[in-house]
Amino acid sequence: MKKITIAIDGHSSCGKSTMAKDLAREIGYVYIDSGAMYRAVTLFALKEGMLTKDAFDTEALQKRMGDIRISFRLNAETGKPDTYLNDTCVENQIRTLEVSQHVSRVAAIGFVREAMVEQQRQMGEAKGVIMDGRDIGTVVFPNAEMKVFVTASAEVRAKRRYDELTAKGETCNLDDILQNVVERDRIDSTRAISPLRQAPDAIVLDNTNLTIAEQKQWLLDLYRRIAEAD
Repeated sequence: MKKITIAIDGHSSCGKSTMAKDLAREIGYVYIDSGAMYRAVTLFALKEGMLTKDAFDTEALQKRMGDIRISFRLNAETGKPDTYLNDTCVENQIRTLEVSQHVSRVAAIGFVREAMVEQQRQMGEAKGVIMDGRDIGTVVFPNAEMKVFVTASAEVRAKRRYDELTAKGETCNLDDILQNVVERDRIDSTRAISPLRQAPDAIVLDNTNLTIAEQKQWLLDLYRRIAEAD
C-alpha cells in the first residue's frame, strides 16, 4: 500500500486532533498537530508577558520567534504524541481555556504562520504523515492525496470542549465556551492570511451525530480507498 499525505482541516473543537491521532496510530503514520503548534506559540507569548486580555505586543513576539522550537514526542502511556515547547512538555498547558481564548489572534499573524508552515513542511517532507489544522489542505499540503474537512454544530462542539475541560478538573462555563467557539469560527474564517476554508477537493465529514468509533471507521475506509488506488 502506497504512502500518502493526509490533510484534515475544519472548525475548532470538531475532534480533528483526536481522529487524526487515532488514524495515525492505526495505520502507522506520523501525526503532526498544527493546531498545537499555534497553541504553543500562544502559550509562549502569554508566559513572556507579550499577550494579555487587553494588549498584544506583536513586535516583541516577532523578535522572539527564533527562540520558539516546537516538537512532538510519543507518550508511552497514552500512545499519542505530546507537544513540546523548547524541550518542555506543554500538552496540558496548551489545552486550557486561556490559550483557547487567544490562539486565533496569534494564528492570524503573518510571521507566525510563515514560521509554523515552514516547520510543518519540514516535518512532512516524507510521505506517511497526517496533519490537522485550518489550512493544511489549502496552504501547507495543497497536493495531499487525502483531504478531509470536518465540521459539526457549534453547540455540539462547545459541549465536547466543556466535557474535555471539566474532565481535567477545570472550572468553566458552557455559555462562555460556546461564545468562544463561535468567535473562533468568525476569526478563523475571516482572517486575511490563510483563512479557514474547505479545499475544492476535500471530502466533508460532519460528525455532529457520529460516535468516535463511527468517524474512525469512516476515515479508515476513506484512507484505504485512496491508498490502495493506482
